[in-house]
Amino acid sequence: QVQLVESGGGLVQAGDSLRLSCAARGPPISNYAMAWFRQAPGKEREFVAAIAWAGSRTFYRKSVEGRFTISRDNAKNTLYLQMNSLKPEDTAVYYCAASVSDYAVEPTYHGINFWGIGTLVTVSL
Repeated sequence: QVQLVESGGGLVQAGDSLRLSCAARGPPISNYAMAWFRQAPGKEREFVAAIAWAGSRTFYRKSVEGRFTISRDNAKNTLYLQMNSLKPEDTAVYYCAASVSDYAVEPTYHGINFWGIGTLVTVSL
């Protein structure tokens, strides 16, 4: 099974940018539809962005549309999340996720087969 390791989190100010990476170990990510979820303190884990197998379809949470971009480099076996114009409400642990089934719509928590351990993003005023 695939193992997912996130990196790139940190403490930034509102308006700054960050790029998260998710390196996959084991089977290639070309086998999976991939996504990012996040979980803020005291809140449930929520969908952020997703990308289909071939990368031709992407899905975004409404609150991040236009600011975040999900992409995949199958040759590097890596998933990315470029986050621009960060806001304090983006503060959360961000999780990389993989699904065996492709995405026709944005995935739910229950549609995920594999999770990373998460990387913390903190956005200050």
